[in-house]
Amino acid sequence: MDLKKPISYAQEACETLMRLYPAEDLPPKGRFHYHQGVFLSGMCKTAALCGESRYMDYVGAWLHSVFSPDGSRILQYDHADLDDIQPGILLYPLWDATGDSFYRTAMDAVMAQVPDIPRCECGGFYHKVRCVGQMWLDGLYMACPFIAEYARRFRRPDLMDLAVQEILLMRKNNRDSKTGLWYHAWDETGKMSWANPDTGCSAEFWGRSMGWVPVAILDVMEQLEQMPGEQSGGADSRYEQLADFVKDLLEALSRYQSPDGRWYQVVNKPEQPGNWLENSCSCLYAAAMARGVRRGLLDSSWLERAQRAFSGVVDSLTWQGEDIQIGNVCIGTGVGDYDFYCARPVHVNDLHAVGAFLLMCTELQAALDDSAIE
Repeated sequence: MDLKKPISYAQEACETLMRLYPAEDLPPKGRFHYHQGVFLSGMCKTAALCGESRYMDYVGAWLHSVFSPDGSRILQYDHADLDDIQPGILLYPLWDATGDSFYRTAMDAVMAQVPDIPRCECGGFYHKVRCVGQMWLDGLYMACPFIAEYARRFRRPDLMDLAVQEILLMRKNNRDSKTGLWYHAWDETGKMSWANPDTGCSAEFWGRSMGWVPVAILDVMEQLEQMPGEQSGGADSRYEQLADFVKDLLEALSRYQSPDGRWYQVVNKPEQPGNWLENSCSCLYAAAMARGVRRGLLDSSWLERAQRAFSGVVDSLTWQGEDIQIGNVCIGTGVGDYDFYCARPVHVNDLHAVGAFLLMCTELQAALDDSAIE
């Protein structure tokens, strides 16, 4: 396999995880959760580029393990928590590939959570049912792509409005006007210990949380652009507004790219003691940059920045026999201060790691393929 190509690294990562876990054993085993969803989303994108049907079979096997036999019921999940909506995005490519009504039925089972998501007074989603009044950046990726694609496929402009509104509110509440970066979380109640008493925002710019933002917005933009019927006339202004959000955030992030191409766990404090280069955020930023170039939102110079990030991540990889080892990745994380983020444990081949890595590899490969054609 030619390991000069991003898609080859993606395939190596898929093969490694398939050797490590039968599909139904992906952790947390038996639960419909974003850990598996992020990884398997990347596997679907890898399959789309390389044509390996075993990858789609693997995704399908996992989905069948977490729903009732007819797809009408999710077996284990936390109802209306955004983290347990995200894997719904897998149902669309599997339905397209197979035509199996199981996947269509399962889409409605996931969508049934959306009306029950608790709302802040501003209208934004609670990140979790128990997180009263809190909007976290991660939630954009966990809910909005699934909602937007459902809206487009089944002609539900009300749901597209909902997905776009969530993005608008997150930017309004979480963006820092001085740096252009977005804070990890916002608490409208001001009761959380991490909440700034004046703004409600958390204290730091955590890397991976910001990575989900442009990836999610680009997903929503793709669906918005294809929205049929009467929505097409009104979509242009919203599309351009979302495009500006992506460009603005990536411009802000680009100022903190390190000499080796990656970004730090707390993005804007690279020289502060305890900070460290984190691979999953670096992968997500690179994925968004490559996709931005491919969709014509960014000029070709951004592809070089994405390639630098890819090189930095690849240079940090190790191998254990034939298995790729993707390390320097923060585990799932709540909200805290600088020391909290820097002290978070790191895992090798955590599903966050492999999922973000696959998103980077596939988006970069697609962008490189497009540039070669041109």
